[in-house]
Amino acid sequence: MEKEDHQPLKISSISELHDILQLPKPMHPLISLVDNTKMTIHKEFLYKSFHLGFYKISYKFSENGKMGYGQGYYDFNEGGMMFTAPNQILSTDENSRYFGYTLLIHPDFIRNYPLAQTIRRYGFFSYDTHEALHLSDKEKTKVVGLLQTIEGELNTAIDEGSQDIMVSYIEVLLNYSNRFYKRQFITRKTVNSDLLSKMEDVLNRYFDQQESLVKGLPTVEFLASELHLSPHYLSDMLRNLTGQNAQQHIHEKLIEKAKEYLTTTGLSVSEIAYRLGFEHSQSFNKLFKKKTDTTPLSYKQLFM
Repeated sequence: MEKEDHQPLKISSISELHDILQLPKPMHPLISLVDNTKMTIHKEFLYKSFHLGFYKISYKFSENGKMGYGQGYYDFNEGGMMFTAPNQILSTDENSRYFGYTLLIHPDFIRNYPLAQTIRRYGFFSYDTHEALHLSDKEKTKVVGLLQTIEGELNTAIDEGSQDIMVSYIEVLLNYSNRFYKRQFITRKTVNSDLLSKMEDVLNRYFDQQESLVKGLPTVEFLASELHLSPHYLSDMLRNLTGQNAQQHIHEKLIEKAKEYLTTTGLSVSEIAYRLGFEHSQSFNKLFKKKTDTTPLSYKQLFM
């Protein structure tokens, strides 16, 4: 079947998604736990990308099949977890067959809880597909156990304490996921160290070839794109590896190049600011003073 070009399908409610997947109505309109082996996707939706109006947390493994996310795909052969926030673009392929669980949470379910605000601090909701969380056997047991506990609570008669309990379990699941991601950064330290070297090469090339004259200051988005990572994953990986996020690394490289220009050329402070990509020399002066406790001019005079 030839793939057709479609606008992303907007799925606003969990009940609507259940209907598309030919599942029974959710036990609760704002939260649902789906057993992926029970899903049957309508053929007419197989080639459509879509976005959901709610959070989606999936633990999946498969011998084949992949889930599209943004511009890429995540291969589930090894299994893992994916986290998507409302209105992110997703898609499926024709031959996909998944095993595991998918937890769907509408923002209204947590609206009156602190989690409505704190959920934004979990950067993995903006990670790309190839940055999924890969779990050890012990971690899988913990995650599946929490998901099954939520499922059990959903299958229990809903009372005034049900929502409080389920929100608490969601917070525990997210906190464990955050811990496991930090473990993943550590266990992949060699790979991440290689990425750090590549990042240094990208920044060196950017300034050495004076791309900043045309493109301005390098951004986290640019750096992430060059490294084929999402901005959130890049910053979180760097923070765990070096203690600094991506923006701080860019600033560090800017100061390093500024010092080089100040000590080895006759360029004025304004000319250096322009060469580095600053629109206004005042912004350059402010950043340099913040990072070095001295002004660019004062620093330059030390070497005259």
